[in-house]
Amino acid sequence: MDLSFSVLITGGCGYFGYRLACTLQEKGARVTLLDTALPVQDLPKNVIFLQGDVRDYAQVERAVTNVDCVFHIASYGMSGREQLNWQLIEAVNVQGTQNVLKACVEHGVSRLVYTSTFNVVFGGQEIENGDESLPYLPLHLHPDHYSRTKSLAEMAVLKANGTVLQDGSGVLRTCALRSAGIYGPGEQRHLPRVVSYIEKGIFRFVYGKPNSLVEFVHVDNLVLAHILAAEALSAEKHHLSAGKAYFISDGQPVNNFEFFRPLVEGLGYSFPKLRLPVTLIYYIAFLIEMIHYVIGPFYNFQPLLTRTEVYKTGVTHYFSMAKAMSELGYKPHKYDLDEVVHWFKSRGHGRKVQSSGFGQFMLNVLFVTAFAAIILSFLPVSILLTLL
Repeated sequence: MDLSFSVLITGGCGYFGYRLACTLQEKGARVTLLDTALPVQDLPKNVIFLQGDVRDYAQVERAVTNVDCVFHIASYGMSGREQLNWQLIEAVNVQGTQNVLKACVEHGVSRLVYTSTFNVVFGGQEIENGDESLPYLPLHLHPDHYSRTKSLAEMAVLKANGTVLQDGSGVLRTCALRSAGIYGPGEQRHLPRVVSYIEKGIFRFVYGKPNSLVEFVHVDNLVLAHILAAEALSAEKHHLSAGKAYFISDGQPVNNFEFFRPLVEGLGYSFPKLRLPVTLIYYIAFLIEMIHYVIGPFYNFQPLLTRTEVYKTGVTHYFSMAKAMSELGYKPHKYDLDEVVHWFKSRGHGRKVQSSGFGQFMLNVLFVTAFAAIILSFLPVSILLTLL
């Protein structure tokens, strides 16, 4: 595939964006990164960094000038305390996407690949081998604002497909890739949080059914899918992916906690034997969110879990990739967590001492919260719904 064209990656200094940039640059593309954060790694030759915010249209407009293809990755509110900042989530995910689409149309950008999520169709219900024929989850049923705004953004991106470009050069072609949870060496959003729980002695239990299945995607598989999707938007590929969404993962459904077993044991820790019901953990997460709502303005602590994270990790949901494989030619490579374990060990992680006092403190808090959650579970559903 000839990638000797100019691309813009929004959110390009994040883990996935940077990995995508490096691969595109190696294939001959001229790459520009737009991000609010400065690069934490050295940029490859001919990769340009622009510090900017997708919420600011003027900055987006400057970034898309003379660009052939946009990879719109930038988003906010995926996990942890970020999920509780509703205003910023709305501004980045919805308004930011509208700014990107507007700039593409006004400046003659012919292709846009949007990084979406499983969450646009999933809200806690079991899904086995679902496909792209599934409808969007009704907006009012989303358990978190991130998922709701990602749905709105994906809808806007796919609706914009076929919009006439103002410079008269043709139309905008768009597609969306619904990604599973990303992993790989150096991932900085989820894995460090998991490792911190392990090292602080907080990871003492698992939850959900042993046979519940979820999916993950290695960063390099996701990079591959994005490049194939961009290619499929081209005239040479007859715009095959235009106006479409695709589920992307490693194609290996696995129990969430069993997926992380090699990481836990590879760092020298014992895998938990205690298993708790999803309902109990959901109520605990609900209480933690309520506590954050009250004291968050004064102390923005990292929640142990949010309700959405409980669903995403404890309830079966996995999807067929038949469409991505047949239309994009996507064939995921097989990976494991060995390289992730090595990455953490090379940075000094691994079992050295007994669990910290902080870990014991958090366990005490957890048990108190669990007791309150049990009491909540006896409340009428109507009362809980008003609280939620």
